[in-house]
Amino acid sequence: MFGLAVMVVTVVVIVQAALEWYVGGLISGALADFSATADPTGDLGLDQQLGMTLGSLLSLPLLLVATTVLTGLLIVSVSRSVIGQTVTLGEAVRVSKRRVWWVLGITLLYLAVIAVGYAVVAGGIVLAASDERWALVGIAAIFGSLLMLAATVWISVRMLLVAPALMLEGGAFWATVRRGWKLTRGSFWRLFGIYLLVQIIMSVVVGIIAVPTAVISGVFFNDPLMLSFGGIAVSSIANVISYTLTTVFSAAVVALLYIDIRMRREGLDVELARAADQTAA
Repeated sequence: MFGLAVMVVTVVVIVQAALEWYVGGLISGALADFSATADPTGDLGLDQQLGMTLGSLLSLPLLLVATTVLTGLLIVSVSRSVIGQTVTLGEAVRVSKRRVWWVLGITLLYLAVIAVGYAVVAGGIVLAASDERWALVGIAAIFGSLLMLAATVWISVRMLLVAPALMLEGGAFWATVRRGWKLTRGSFWRLFGIYLLVQIIMSVVVGIIAVPTAVISGVFFNDPLMLSFGGIAVSSIANVISYTLTTVFSAAVVALLYIDIRMRREGLDVELARAADQTAA
């Protein structure tokens, strides 16, 4: 699992670093006049920060595709590990076939729905601001943000088991999506608590990696913001480690939650024990 994750993540991070360095440099040059006004001393490195940030944003679609596909493959690996089997990379790809692209498709659809919701809220705020109805702007900003946050959490938890269902079951696309959605019924708060704990753990791990990375970049390259070539190189190594750990951990948790729910409701443990006995025989 870690070998596969490291290979995929390393390729993505190399592309990300190249975009940050090359495209970020082009953008920072174009923003030179703006940064001269906003940051006349250059101490903040505003033009470089904006350039690197925009360059990094260009790599987000590739990162999304890579981590989503990787998650699908890792779910297959975890599901086989439950009955004591080890899956090679070739076997994981062969078993996944087109289903890993189904996972990518439903992920993009989920993100599109969330984006539309936030766009509607932002549109309402802009419309109220254009009429100078500032009280309405405040109400829309507060309640709209809270409503979208609650909707995002609810949809995220209800969609949590869709990816493993798509990867591990043999049904049609929409039928399997509906089944994954229904599996979370009655277990929302339990799944939410575990999902929240996983996010906290991953945030702590990323923070633990990020702090010494910034220190190393500052000490050896005099670049605590990691804007130089050396800083980007150190940051890229840290990204490979953090993306690998968080992707593998998240995929394993989701796969085990799916198996756990099916054990509780459908007696999957009996089927798995039978499959393990047949494998051992």
